[in-house]
Amino acid sequence: MALVNAGMKADGARYLLTLRLVPAVPFFVINLVMGLTNLSVRQFYWVSQLGMLPGTLIFVNAGKQLAGLQSPAGILSPELLASLVLLALLPWLMKAVMHRVELWRRYRSFPKPKVFDRDLIVIGAGSGGLVSALIGSLVEAKVTLIEASEMGGDCLNTGCVPSKAFIRSASVAAGLRNSANLGVTAGDPKIDFPVIMKRVQAVIDSIKPNDSPERYREFGVDVRLGKGVLRSPYEVEINGERLTSRSIIVATGAAPVMPNIEGLDRNRCYTSETIWQLEALPKRLAVIGGGPIGLELAQSFARLGCVVTVVEMMPRIMMKEDAEVSELMAGVLSNEGVRLLVNNRLASASSGETLMLRVEAVTGSESSTDVECDAVLFAAGRKPRVNGFGLEALNIDLTENGQIQVNEYLQTNYPNIFAVGDVAGRYQFTHTASHMAWYAAVNALFGTFKKFKVDYRVIPWCTFTSPEVARVGLSESEAEAAGIAFECARFDVAELDRAKTEALPAGFVKVLTKPGSDRILGVTIVSAHAGESIAEFVLAMKYGLGLKKIMGTIHIYPTWTEMNKFVAGVWQKAHKPNWALPWLARYHRFRRGG
Repeated sequence: MALVNAGMKADGARYLLTLRLVPAVPFFVINLVMGLTNLSVRQFYWVSQLGMLPGTLIFVNAGKQLAGLQSPAGILSPELLASLVLLALLPWLMKAVMHRVELWRRYRSFPKPKVFDRDLIVIGAGSGGLVSALIGSLVEAKVTLIEASEMGGDCLNTGCVPSKAFIRSASVAAGLRNSANLGVTAGDPKIDFPVIMKRVQAVIDSIKPNDSPERYREFGVDVRLGKGVLRSPYEVEINGERLTSRSIIVATGAAPVMPNIEGLDRNRCYTSETIWQLEALPKRLAVIGGGPIGLELAQSFARLGCVVTVVEMMPRIMMKEDAEVSELMAGVLSNEGVRLLVNNRLASASSGETLMLRVEAVTGSESSTDVECDAVLFAAGRKPRVNGFGLEALNIDLTENGQIQVNEYLQTNYPNIFAVGDVAGRYQFTHTASHMAWYAAVNALFGTFKKFKVDYRVIPWCTFTSPEVARVGLSESEAEAAGIAFECARFDVAELDRAKTEALPAGFVKVLTKPGSDRILGVTIVSAHAGESIAEFVLAMKYGLGLKKIMGTIHIYPTWTEMNKFVAGVWQKAHKPNWALPWLARYHRFRRGG
């Protein structure tokens, strides 16, 4: 019934018409099911009559042909075969006809240009937009790339790049504090926060030329700086000029969420975009959100000497990972002085010389906690950038969480308009946006001949805490929730020689496999350099290589990637042929002359 309700919500009476046009669906079943919906009797009647008419005509014709048979050989008559074939093809034919009618209704208000200015217009110059434009230019398409802010998008300017540069400085500070364990006494490091932030900006500036307008113009891309607004399925307005294009890709990204909290001084509130504007290290920082962004920055600020409190409304931090990952990272962060308040939410605040946050328990009790801080970092989610780009005027479909709704080819409800990256993707990663961009660009330019379904089967990611947390494929909790059977092989990083030499024993590598097989279903690595080490498993999963292949591959000693081979060895040991071992013992005893 949930499927029917979803269909009725999306298509209304057209959903009933589609069901009536499929002869394989019994009419009486449709009658009963539709009685449970809010469809009016009048609408149900005329839609049913219209939908049953084609099938009825074909059934009558087939029956007429069968009634006129004079011999068994008549079954193969062209007329009867044609009726039966038409009956079988009716659902697909009617689906195609209805799809055409629906597209005609959608596009009829927008005249299609006889000549287009561009083959492709891309709105947004983040990773998804840049790759889309580059692919178009490489195949000699005429491409316009539009960016309203800075080329490179969030990743370069406010996300991945600045955060990793910041993490590096914090990592050095932590290393100096712990250097006595390695026989080097450095004492408490002196933190020059303005210099750290200056270096962060310098790193951004060093990468900017790779994503600059000048570089993409050299590739043959027409780069326009300004806000692009859809005026029709074929037309985009930029700085007062209207350009037409056969296809359009929307890659406008997402923005951090900052909720309205009573009494909160927003001048002392930051997001992952604005935190880089800090000029001085706050003495006390509250981080709202215990996901990857929140934990990366929480650990880094703590390592630089800031008193950090993390507020997470879920029962544990890093909810997308297995519970043992959350438990391990909670222990690491607590040992570094980060205060974790899970199962709590920010309820209200008061502002004075400092900020006083009132944090309340989400479930289990009515207790509350006061958190005093000098600044608040909101890292509790991101929302797609869909407003102000003309999507509303075209009635482009959105999902329940506000993303642009796309199909497996990354098309919106207008087949020549595509969407990629955070504004449409299920995974909000820079590398996923680039991955989606290839499919969108190729489908936009060559979809008339062949379209490619976007492949999300092997998407890796990493949280750059210390230790890092990297994953590809299924976690144990996801596999259990989906009812997928699996076996688990695990290796503790503390047993790795390289981890011992580096004095970095925290973590593990865990591989899920299909029962009785070495086929990899998912991998979780918690360790130093996990983001690099997981690449071997990503390659293996992408090309169908099992743990036996990893086991049989030579790994340099001593390196972090040896743990990949060792966890494969754990799997191999669990699947050794025990039935053959007694025979092997007899064989060796015989060879010894025993």
